[in-house]
Amino acid sequence: MDEKANIKLRAIIGLGNPSEEYQNTYHNTGKELINFFVDSQKFEKPSGKHFEFIRSANDLILIKSLLYMNESGKAVLEAIKYFKLKPKELAIAHDDSDVTIGNYKISFDQSSGGHKGIQSIIDAIGTQKFWRIKIGIRPQNEKVRQKAEKFVLKKISKKDKIILNEVFKKIENDLHF
Repeated sequence: MDEKANIKLRAIIGLGNPSEEYQNTYHNTGKELINFFVDSQKFEKPSGKHFEFIRSANDLILIKSLLYMNESGKAVLEAIKYFKLKPKELAIAHDDSDVTIGNYKISFDQSSGGHKGIQSIIDAIGTQKFWRIKIGIRPQNEKVRQKAEKFVLKKISKKDKIILNEVFKKIENDLHF
């Protein structure tokens, strides 16, 4: 059974780092997904203290954390309270250094797998029972496996930006909005 068919999302939160130096880096791929969705639809753009949100015409709430990746839990907790969300109605979009670029996974109820932003969220909201949109950022055709720290904060190449936009289109289709 395709578990993606049963997703009843009210909100998607894109993770990343807020300062200019981190813009357009692989670590901000979650926020890049939100930007892609915003560019493809009409949204209104109000803001909270630790997050910026955008509401779509079909009431899906798109949120960008305004905090650093390792503090993502504060933004997610604030958004959950503000919008009266249940964790299962929420998807967290983030980079995944274990998945090669051009691929993504949608999963539910998984541990952080070492992702510090996700661990911050689990710690803040007290559960891992939320959806995750894991967007691959690991370089294709690696000869020697690099540590994630070697590439997550690098600027996204033009070639990879094209690949990521194709992935974002697939995610949009899978989520049916």
